Amino acid sequence: MPVSDSARAHVEDLADFVAASPSSYHAAEEVARRLEAQGFVRLDETAEWPAQRGGRFVVVRDGAAIAWIVPSSAGATTPVHVLGAHTDSPGFKLKPQPTTSAKGWLQAAVEVYGGPLLNSWLDRELRLAGRLALADGRVVLAATGPLLRLPQLAIHLDRGVNNGLSLDKQYETQPVWGLGEASEADLLAELAASAGVDADAVRGFDVVVADSARGAVFGRDDAFFASGRLDDLASVHAGVVALGRLAEAEPQAIAMLAAFDHEELGSGSRSGAAGPILEDVLERVYAGLGAEQSDLLRAYAASWCLSSDVGHSVHPNYAAKHDPVVQPVLGSGPILKLNANQRYATDAVGAAAWRGWCDAAGVVTQEFVSNNDVPCGSTIGPITATRLGIRTVDVGIPILSMHSARELAGVSDLHDLASVAEAFFRG
Repeated sequence: MPVSDSARAHVEDLADFVAASPSSYHAAEEVARRLEAQGFVRLDETAEWPAQRGGRFVVVRDGAAIAWIVPSSAGATTPVHVLGAHTDSPGFKLKPQPTTSAKGWLQAAVEVYGGPLLNSWLDRELRLAGRLALADGRVVLAATGPLLRLPQLAIHLDRGVNNGLSLDKQYETQPVWGLGEASEADLLAELAASAGVDADAVRGFDVVVADSARGAVFGRDDAFFASGRLDDLASVHAGVVALGRLAEAEPQAIAMLAAFDHEELGSGSRSGAAGPILEDVLERVYAGLGAEQSDLLRAYAASWCLSSDVGHSVHPNYAAKHDPVVQPVLGSGPILKLNANQRYATDAVGAAAWRGWCDAAGVVTQEFVSNNDVPCGSTIGPITATRLGIRTVDVGIPILSMHSARELAGVSDLHDLASVAEAFFRG
């Protein structure tokens, strides 16, 4: 069945969002930029915050962004509905001395970030993106166009490559970006130029490698969408879209999008889900509503968190890697993620609530559970539930090629996730 015009428009907008978000820092700023354009007020963490009732706000900390809408009727014990997602993706990050050379080739010295599918980064035009800290105290975003490539060794020089490719993370994953000697070139100068600043002013940097190709719709009936960083910009974008749809409506609970950084590393940072950022923001929001500690705990007890991240679709070529019965498929709806060992935070009450939000949105849902012999990863869900005691449900969309430089999702699933997020936010 052909996808709807609204679903097609949603993924085209998602393609724009991903293109504008090649790093977690760009993603956080793009969240803020889009919401500010819809009337949200950007708050500075070092300043006093205004009264919260009836407000729409967004705050950025490093590569994380939190945005929220407070109903005019909100009080000290009004619950919060948090959609949690993350802005980072597996890949590569520049090392402290990034400009290297070998045999007449300029190369970039990179370190593996998270758990990428290394072979998926071969033979693609890549870009650099991140933030530069300057001598005058400013921090600016920088992003190049296509600049780098990881060329694969020709089959003539590796006759057994089709029997299994293994890449040495230190010596075989350093991309080329030009010809010459390191003494004659400066990769940071390329980044500084893209940001319009003097390379000599750069005192520090956090820069990653990203695929430069735009997301694309393809397949029979335009069912598929391929893009870099769908894990987890698909969920971040769904949250931004859903918040924006509340422009003419008052949610019953405080509606909040929490887009964290560093999920692919375990979330342990000042801008990660295991850090203090969500708790910091919530305490300040409730302080603006006159809440005392007991009020805050009462609000948390009635609150919900949807931890939205991608999950595995059944792979037709590797079906044995999946549960033999529970096998979600692209295009058949967002997924409810369950795990007996609490790698996901979903319980029976949360599953019932999720199905209620799906019904309210007119969306069909699927379930995901791992094969017992193939342990699953985890998400921000259990972390958030543990830190704050808010009942949490792990959900998302099914994809293939997870942790690839270019992942594969279903067009209708991406659209449906935003619809459920809207129903969730409305309370």
